[in-house]
Amino acid sequence: MTSVLITGASRGIGRAVATELAGRGHRVVATARRPEDLKDLPVDQRLRLDVTDQKSIDDAIRDAGEIDVLVSNAGDTIRAPLESVPMSAVEALFQLNTFGPLRMAQGVLPGMRERGTGRLIFVSSIQGRMVVPIIGPYAASKWAMEAFAETIAAEAGHFGVKVTILQPSSVSSGGPERAKSYFSENDPYTPLFQQFAPLRGTSIFEPVTPEDVAVALADTLEKPDPPLRLPVGRPARTALAARKAAPDDAPFLPLPLDW
Repeated sequence: MTSVLITGASRGIGRAVATELAGRGHRVVATARRPEDLKDLPVDQRLRLDVTDQKSIDDAIRDAGEIDVLVSNAGDTIRAPLESVPMSAVEALFQLNTFGPLRMAQGVLPGMRERGTGRLIFVSSIQGRMVVPIIGPYAASKWAMEAFAETIAAEAGHFGVKVTILQPSSVSSGGPERAKSYFSENDPYTPLFQQFAPLRGTSIFEPVTPEDVAVALADTLEKPDPPLRLPVGRPARTALAARKAAPDDAPFLPLPLDW
């Protein structure tokens, strides 16, 4: 039985992953900032964990016991043009999306290295390999997280630690709807942002469900030789293939924007 610690398990992808892995017989440690939000999950442990707080991380890793697999899922997003996005909002996003997974990896890697085995699974996005206007801070945080993840794969793979980065496109988890926006009155970038709504459900914005991501993650966890990067769903595969084929001498836009 594999012991799996999941960050951000109170809703969306994290909750679906906890349910899927528990149903497959794994020992699941579900974590969230508010552990009371985990009370109805069919898991072995429910722990408080804030990935932006080192003491919280240390306490959760201690209380979880031996961890075979870390699923770094906790994250957030914002909407804002880079010209005017508050730096405090960008810094907060990086603390959660980028430095949080690195802090968690630093917490579990020593034990995995000593045992000669372990898995780190990072929930990223297609925006870990491309940008979408108005969502630039989120993309930057995921690009940086993927750089950390790939570096760990190169460094800790020597000790038997395997890394996988999941890359869904849009996920019907409510994240975009909850995202905080930073636009001024009569903001010149508002017309660009307004083009996004009609694109929901089409092209790369055709959403997959949290359960789709959970099944892909669980299947990958149970493979002896998982890939480093795994696009989740047809829209993600299509968008990432187009990005890979595109020239690097101009911005790549995966959306049919009139701008």
